Amino acid sequence: MTKDNLANKHLIIFDWDGTLMDSIGLIVESMHIAGEANGFSSNDATIKDIIGLSLIKGIQILYPQASSEQHQAIVDSYAKYYIANASKSPFFEGIEPMLKQLKAQGKQLAVATGKKRIGLQRVLDSSGSQHYFVVTRCADESGSKPDPQMLKDILAMTGFDIDDAVFIGDSIHDLQMANALNMTSIAVNYGAGSAEVLMQQNPSYQVDSPQQLADLLCG
Repeated sequence: MTKDNLANKHLIIFDWDGTLMDSIGLIVESMHIAGEANGFSSNDATIKDIIGLSLIKGIQILYPQASSEQHQAIVDSYAKYYIANASKSPFFEGIEPMLKQLKAQGKQLAVATGKKRIGLQRVLDSSGSQHYFVVTRCADESGSKPDPQMLKDILAMTGFDIDDAVFIGDSIHDLQMANALNMTSIAVNYGAGSAEVLMQQNPSYQVDSPQQLADLLCG
C-alpha cells in the first residue's frame, strides 16, 4: 500500500492485544494452560499465529481435532486463567501518553479487537482507558478478523470515510482486515507478528516500538 499523509487522518483505529496492551505473553500462557487442561498441546508460534482472531475461531484452528464441546471447554479454561492473571497485562510503555497527545490534537480514537465485548470492557475498566475512545468494536459484535465489518461499523458510527482513517495492528489478520477496505495501515513489530511476516501484508507503514508509533502518529 502507498503511504498517505497521516496528519490528514482524523480517525485512528487500534487493535488492542499486542498493539496497545502488552498482553501477548499472557495470551500464550493462558492458551497453553487451557489446552493442556483439556488434553491438547500447542507451541508458542502457532498460538501467536491465531492472536487477533476471535477466541473460538483461534481455538478451532489450533485444535481442529477437538469436538465442539472440547473447543468450548478450552474457551472456558482460557477465560478463567486469563481473567485471574489480567494484572500481568499493562499498556506498553509510552502508549498512554500517546493516546493523551492524540486526543489533545483532536484526533478521534477507536478500537477494533478480536476480544469479546465482555473481555474488552473488563480491560477498559481496569486500565481506566474508556475515555480515550469514541467507539470500540469487538469480534462477537462484527465478526472475526480479517472480516472488515468492525472497521465498516466504526466508520459508519463516526461518520468518517476510509480516506480519513488509519488502522494499527500487530498481526496479519489486522493488516488483512485493513487491506480488505484499502485502508491505510500501520504494522507494529513489537506484538504477535514478526516484522518479516507483517511486511508480506504490505502495510502502509511499519514501526518497531511504541515510541516509533507515537512519533509517527503525533508528528
